[in-house]
Amino acid sequence: MQAIILAAGMGKRLKQLTQNNTKCMVKVNGVPLINRTLSQLDSLNLTRIIIVTGYEGQKLRDHIASLDVKTPICFIDNPIYDRTNNIYSLALASEYLVAEDTLLLESDIIFEDSVLRCLAEDERESLALVARYESWMDGTCVKLSENDDIEAMIPGSKFSFSNTSDYYKTVNLYKFSRNFSATHYVPFLEAYTKALGNNEYYEQVLKVIVMLDDPGIKAKRLDDSQKWYEIDDIQDLDIAESMFADEKDRLPLIQKRYGGYWRYPKMVDFCYLINCYYPPKKMLEEMKANFDSLVCQYPSGMYVNSLLAARNFGLRQDQIVPGNGAAELIKIILEHTSGRLGVIRPTFEEYSNRYQNGEVVPFWPENENFRYTAADLMEFFRTRDIQNLVIINPDNPTGNYLSREEVLSLIAWTGAEGIRLIVDESFVDFASEEGASILCEGLLDANPHLTVIKSISKSYGVPGLRLGIAASGDSDLISLVKKEVSIWNINSLGEFYMQIEEKYRKDYAASLIRLKAERQRFAQELAQVPGIRVLPSEADYLMAEVTGISSAGLTELLLNRYNLFIKDLSSKIPGDRQFIRIAVRNREDDRLLTDALSEIMAGR
Repeated sequence: MQAIILAAGMGKRLKQLTQNNTKCMVKVNGVPLINRTLSQLDSLNLTRIIIVTGYEGQKLRDHIASLDVKTPICFIDNPIYDRTNNIYSLALASEYLVAEDTLLLESDIIFEDSVLRCLAEDERESLALVARYESWMDGTCVKLSENDDIEAMIPGSKFSFSNTSDYYKTVNLYKFSRNFSATHYVPFLEAYTKALGNNEYYEQVLKVIVMLDDPGIKAKRLDDSQKWYEIDDIQDLDIAESMFADEKDRLPLIQKRYGGYWRYPKMVDFCYLINCYYPPKKMLEEMKANFDSLVCQYPSGMYVNSLLAARNFGLRQDQIVPGNGAAELIKIILEHTSGRLGVIRPTFEEYSNRYQNGEVVPFWPENENFRYTAADLMEFFRTRDIQNLVIINPDNPTGNYLSREEVLSLIAWTGAEGIRLIVDESFVDFASEEGASILCEGLLDANPHLTVIKSISKSYGVPGLRLGIAASGDSDLISLVKKEVSIWNINSLGEFYMQIEEKYRKDYAASLIRLKAERQRFAQELAQVPGIRVLPSEADYLMAEVTGISSAGLTELLLNRYNLFIKDLSSKIPGDRQFIRIAVRNREDDRLLTDALSEIMAGR
């Protein structure tokens, strides 16, 4: 068996990375793609490797000559690479195709060793490697029969997003038997190029062949756990580097993305915090039905969006400001705050990180579960001369909760002491206490020193819409924040969500009941895992102390072995004790994590 690599393209979408290099010389985690591919092919004991070059072809040849590859390498030059597509490059190698069984590869694919081996070792003679369609994929898709027959090849122009559950994506790795090439592929390749020219793709030939009664080729389905990626632009390169990083390097690469994990559909995210039981399907269907208008028309400005937010939370328009996520509002409010700022730790650090106008004074609970009461806070901060105090309730990551009565006592105390109080109640809807929120028109008016911030993303499960609110009886502060944000800080999808939210309140209430029940069940299940001690929580996450393994090590193992992503708290909590934070998801996902933790902790 031999291999043919198509490497003539210019890779224009990789911009500066391919200004002076061919595409397959682009480095992924410091290793050129061609080095990796040749090393993988070299392990298969092939008779030869044929490489079709074009753009910067001599540079590629010189580079390959410097590599330690034992398999003989032959080169074919495509002199008109800039005026042809890969169908012409493959046609130049047609004499090789009919001479021997062939593995056919494109040079911009990165894959783990098992991907290539499963193709080469399959007993079937001719195969097109395919993977179940995922949202990041682009290009030709196929529909398969139960017997792996390719029933249809779906070009981009015929692609239907409503049918993606039936689609598989071609991986651009193939195995052609010598006979298949001689009787099917090469004759059709010659006829196709003669009829339609050289500026086509070689998969177009397969599209014709699979329409035959006996196409001579089957599909080979990749296992969902087998990794591969096609690198067309710098975003693809960035994702590929995180997917194929060494185990010790992968976690930091994933962490620095701060979201966007829909690009990793096999990964289950227990790090970022959302309500997995909301929004309901009908609400999403209503948003989809209006999608065209929402994308193609301008959203409303602050006046309308303030009215919507005020209606949804039972406040007046002059008391509330909607933001592009709570983060936008935190930044602006903290920029206009000065003096000493009191915080509780460990906590969500966005407030401290955004504060530049004074000293941050932290309170650390002195008990093993990081519990504290309103009385503890008043006793500690009474002598610290603070001008501002931030309370996150329930707290993140500990899940510590102050009852509404306790929060009211803090409001009264800070008012008497002349301290501005910020209460972040992004997770308060998950508390067991009914009516826990302090978003109340009269309460805000009576306490202008109080500002309440709430992330809609977390409670309502819509982080992609980027919605949050700030509310206060201090009309000057609310007016200032409204002036500071951009004129269209809320997009049309976010605005429409606020417009229809009122209709789905029963669904929201039901989602909270389900999440609280799953939190209790999940905590009890996790508590049975040796080396895991779960702290009480009133939020949609659980903080746990781990023993026998570092929190960083556990986080790495879960990501690299199981594709489960949790929050390592070692950067938040100094000392030798090890803690993690785990989001509460649905029962199916939570069981995956419990099982993985049980395996890891049992094998310590």
